[in-house]
Amino acid sequence: MSDATPLVSRVATLDDLPAVLAMMRAFYIEDRLHFDDVATPRAVSALLSDPGCGALLLLGADGTEGYLALTRGFSLEQGGHHALLDELYLAPAARGRGFGAQALAIARATAHGWGVPVLRLEVHHHNPRAKALYLRTGFVDGHRDTLALDLHTCV
Repeated sequence: MSDATPLVSRVATLDDLPAVLAMMRAFYIEDRLHFDDVATPRAVSALLSDPGCGALLLLGADGTEGYLALTRGFSLEQGGHHALLDELYLAPAARGRGFGAQALAIARATAHGWGVPVLRLEVHHHNPRAKALYLRTGFVDGHRDTLALDLHTCV
């Protein structure tokens, strides 16, 4: 959207943890994800404390328009290191203003700055609107499913 208000971002710090967790709770409810009251804050704290894990960026001048979480990964198929857009959340009041595409551009620029050749993301099947945005902005559907194994329950 060419007439959209420019979206600004900043790297979140541990001081932002309560605000980040509040947005995450809203996102997890909306996207049907489990928010673990112990593991989720611990994981966010690790991301905020260790740039080697990636970065969490707050969106909007006051950081309340949403957030995106970029993490670092490694894949032989992807040519080595890559970035994963692990989460992208826009607050309801920020939607429909072109911020989704701008947030993806911010993620792309950040990943490019890390020197990685690939930016990956996952999208739930129940979110076709998000998938359409990702496809419009250049992401490619590899026609694969992501599977997970909970190692805490697997003996």
